[in-house]
Amino acid sequence: MTEVLTPKQIVAQLDNYIIGQTDAKKAVAIALYNRYRRMQVPEKLQQEITPKNLMMIGPTGVGKTEIARRLAKIVNAPFVKVEATKFTEVGYVGRDVESMVRDLVSVAVSMVEKEKIDDIRPEVRRDVDKKLVKLLAPGVKKEQKQNNNDFMSMLNNMQNGGGQALGNIFNNADTVDEDPDANAEVTDDIRDQRLSVKEQLDKGLLEDEEVTIKVEESKKVGPMDDQMGQMGLDMSGMMDSLMPKKTITRTLPVREARELLIQQESQKRIDHDEIYQKAIERTQNNGIIFIDEFDKIAAGDKKTSGEVSREGVQRDILPIVEGSRINTKYGPVDTDHILFIASGAFAESKPSDLIAELQGRFPIRVELQDLTEDDFIQILTKPDNALTKQYVALTRADGIHLTFTKESVEEIAKIAFELNNSNQNIGARRLSTVLEKILADILYEGPDMQMGDITITREYVREQVGKIASDQDLSRYIL
Repeated sequence: MTEVLTPKQIVAQLDNYIIGQTDAKKAVAIALYNRYRRMQVPEKLQQEITPKNLMMIGPTGVGKTEIARRLAKIVNAPFVKVEATKFTEVGYVGRDVESMVRDLVSVAVSMVEKEKIDDIRPEVRRDVDKKLVKLLAPGVKKEQKQNNNDFMSMLNNMQNGGGQALGNIFNNADTVDEDPDANAEVTDDIRDQRLSVKEQLDKGLLEDEEVTIKVEESKKVGPMDDQMGQMGLDMSGMMDSLMPKKTITRTLPVREARELLIQQESQKRIDHDEIYQKAIERTQNNGIIFIDEFDKIAAGDKKTSGEVSREGVQRDILPIVEGSRINTKYGPVDTDHILFIASGAFAESKPSDLIAELQGRFPIRVELQDLTEDDFIQILTKPDNALTKQYVALTRADGIHLTFTKESVEEIAKIAFELNNSNQNIGARRLSTVLEKILADILYEGPDMQMGDITITREYVREQVGKIASDQDLSRYIL
């Protein structure tokens, strides 16, 4: 069970990845903890307590999406990010607004399925390793005699309700359940060989040894599957149950073959109906939908030809945020207690330009601030996933020991801040642009040269990007 974190603990964890924006962090932490509070009240009252949806307002690159994404990871909640501009009013060509809920359920199914597979992994791995031993030290194949009774057996099985008979005749899938020794003779010498192979396998000495296995062919998703998915129908699942599964033969290193066999066998052992039920419950109680570019569906002051369509999207989104039942291929989902976080710059429009009913469904408004030069310095060095730490790790793959001096970090932050002020403000994303330009030569030459220790100094930063940054015309195109 996931540990329940208090609002302060949630903010403390967000601080490890996101600099500043304290008000926004507090708001999302309170909204998340209110879910736990709701589960502690009498069940009758639980249904009356609705989520306090948020609207985050601020320019691009200040941390809106990152706050929501990290929030979901911290509490292990199903999370999807969608762009409001991808949706269109009913009757127009575009994505159906209900698809955001279906995407969320799919994420929840994947999460629950992974947890179930992790639970049974030790048991499945033992069985898979037994099979790998037999494949690495195969028995002596017996001469197979043609069985003239196969067709009659198939008919008898079908009459007796054996729906899998047709699949069994045409599908010779090699699985953990099927013993590789079924049509082979195991001699004493082979048994001794297998004891030796098992010992080596347990010690990890055969991970690079190649083995040939049969695996189920991956399902191909076609346009029809996506269209049926929008209506809550699982056409591919229905066809899979009717048609025999195809298998392909692959020769792989033991480590890769083991993972494929574990995944394939785990899918047979887990209860998918139970997974779908738990995924729907998790979606309804813990799901988070982040709707970006929310300001783009606000009509604004200008009366444009697209205003009707924008307002139509708002009215289509409204019942989902209010609480409605959406049909998905895993079952119906109630959206009453899903947490919605809307986000937008609102540079050319205001939250008050949204239809009144939708405004009322986002009672918490937080404004994120522009990032300062000091914020950039902290973003480059403080978070666990700081950009400088990422590049140090990347160049280490080429045997390079990269170091950034304090002065170089300050110079990078200064250049990025000035570029945001003189050009379009893209927030912290500007740091990646500047760093890529500074390190371009090192990243290019690194794999072919033994560079050893490299220190990035203030002078080196100025040499690489100083002239470009000071030239207004150049900086617009390059940085």
